[in-house]
Amino acid sequence: MVAGLVRFAVRRSLNDTRYVRVVKRRHATGLVADVYRQVERDFSMLAPPVALHSAAPETMAASWMVLRETLLAQGFADRAGKEAVATGVSLANDCPYCADVHGMTLAAIPDAGSDVDVLTEWARVSATSVRVAAPFPPERAAELIGVAVAFHHYNRMVNVFLSDSPFPPHVPESAKPKARKVLGGVLRPGPGGAVAGESLAFLPAVPLPDDLGWARSNGVVAEAFARAYAVAEAAGERSVPSSVRALLRTRLSTWDGRAPGISRSWVDAEVAGLPEADRAAGKLALVVAFASYQVDDALVSAFRATAPDDSTLVELVAWASLSTARRISTWLAGTEHVDKAA
Repeated sequence: MVAGLVRFAVRRSLNDTRYVRVVKRRHATGLVADVYRQVERDFSMLAPPVALHSAAPETMAASWMVLRETLLAQGFADRAGKEAVATGVSLANDCPYCADVHGMTLAAIPDAGSDVDVLTEWARVSATSVRVAAPFPPERAAELIGVAVAFHHYNRMVNVFLSDSPFPPHVPESAKPKARKVLGGVLRPGPGGAVAGESLAFLPAVPLPDDLGWARSNGVVAEAFARAYAVAEAAGERSVPSSVRALLRTRLSTWDGRAPGISRSWVDAEVAGLPEADRAAGKLALVVAFASYQVDDALVSAFRATAPDDSTLVELVAWASLSTARRISTWLAGTEHVDKAA
């Protein structure tokens, strides 16, 4: 009974998604309906961080794919370790929603093991280019690096489109400790985990890009990210001006993970060289990439004045988020080779 009420409350929180209208489950068709069914089956509920992508069906499928095939699918790494990585990345990115959800899921897993604290700290450091030895054997690398990369994407999406809490505003603070415990139990994985690879049918196969070397030991993870990257690039071509794509790629190529500052004045100088018509898109894409917690109504409204469709907004934010996560993956791949005795 209580678990059902918590599921209902979290599902109702979809109504509080900012800036875009989420496709209702009863109105979902085609790819959106197919993804929704798999999310509900594998995650015990229609998770708002997945559903917020629903205005752009292929982008939603891509985002679900990288989450499912790393965090939820059966593999060499256990779920507790994966939840520790998800929590650590979310703390590093100032994403209280994801830190709350995955922290409570981790707390609900019995006998989580002594390595979860080490994995959480490794994941927190993953937000910078500091090379820290990976605290796991090579056979777990694709899954755990994959979880980290997936959450560097998801944290940015959630910071833009969802509130700071997985519970709707009408849930009183006094009730949240019990609700967290119950939701953690709802999300706690059962034995075994999801069957790996079942989400790959949502998107067509593509060649693996060169920067997926860290995932090649796990064919399913590699395929999931290759297809997601291809979808993100296609979305960028549709919804992000070419000048903005070039600017963000240039900035990411030298970025070391450091936040740009407390104020948002830095972004004005960054977009000064863009055509005036592209500056709103440039500001939003850069802030999503480098300081997603700074996105506000003014930034989104300025962009929507030039591109009013929900799908365009979702695709721009997703392209910037996954581009940043992809850059971070190159640092994480390097941590596998750091001398652990150093």
